[in-house]
Amino acid sequence: MMKDKKSLWSGVSVLIVLVLAITAFARGQLQVWLFAAAFAAWGIWAAVWFLVPYVKAQTYRYKARRIRKQCESQEEKTKCEIPDLSDPAETVLLRHVNYRISSYIQSVYPDATWEWREEFPERIVSKGGIGRIQIFGVADFNYADVTFDQNAGIRCAMLKIVPLADLNGNPAPPADTAEAEQKPKNTVDPQVWYEVKARKVLKNLIADLDSRGHSSLTIRENGEISIQQANADVVKLAFESVPERMYWPRLVKVFEREGMAADITDNGILLSW
Repeated sequence: MMKDKKSLWSGVSVLIVLVLAITAFARGQLQVWLFAAAFAAWGIWAAVWFLVPYVKAQTYRYKARRIRKQCESQEEKTKCEIPDLSDPAETVLLRHVNYRISSYIQSVYPDATWEWREEFPERIVSKGGIGRIQIFGVADFNYADVTFDQNAGIRCAMLKIVPLADLNGNPAPPADTAEAEQKPKNTVDPQVWYEVKARKVLKNLIADLDSRGHSSLTIRENGEISIQQANADVVKLAFESVPERMYWPRLVKVFEREGMAADITDNGILLSW
């Protein structure tokens, strides 16, 4: 500010000197033209020195305000979207614990996977206690009791549970393996099907399976998924419908754009992560 004032007074001083010089040495029409030229030159100098920087500064402030408003608007939009995308705290806590259990077991049995055999494992995790899990891919054990203490410690006791009928030489009858009646085929666009019906389901499935040591699953034509447990496939219903097989090449590309590896097999679409 002081610099600007000093420059302004310097310019005015120059103008005054020019006016006095013209008054002293020029007469008649020549004096009028010289006055006009002096004032015009001073006006151009003042405009370049003061007006142009002022216009640039105002333009910069306007752009800065507009960018700041856009950022604030985007931030508010992001804040509004977060609750819709976030999971309950208990679910997130359970996944963290699942990873700890997987690391604990796989440090001894690298190929092991497991599943909870508790209806509400998150309650045991948050309050402490003993929860039972079933283990796959371990020759000597098939279950384990996991103990959670109030200090966030975890202990795991390996178990081998065998049906009494097997001990008497009479194996237990096999479980019913009849296929459920297939759902009607879904012929919608694969991208639309993924966004509307599959994204959230797969997000939760992959988070849960990954926390328990799995790295792949297979989506079947009837909406079921199968995962490998030791030497057997565990099948569960996950989707109400799946696009017909003729749409699977396009569906594979949709999965790949979402960061998953996808392959079409005889049993269905194999997803890996």
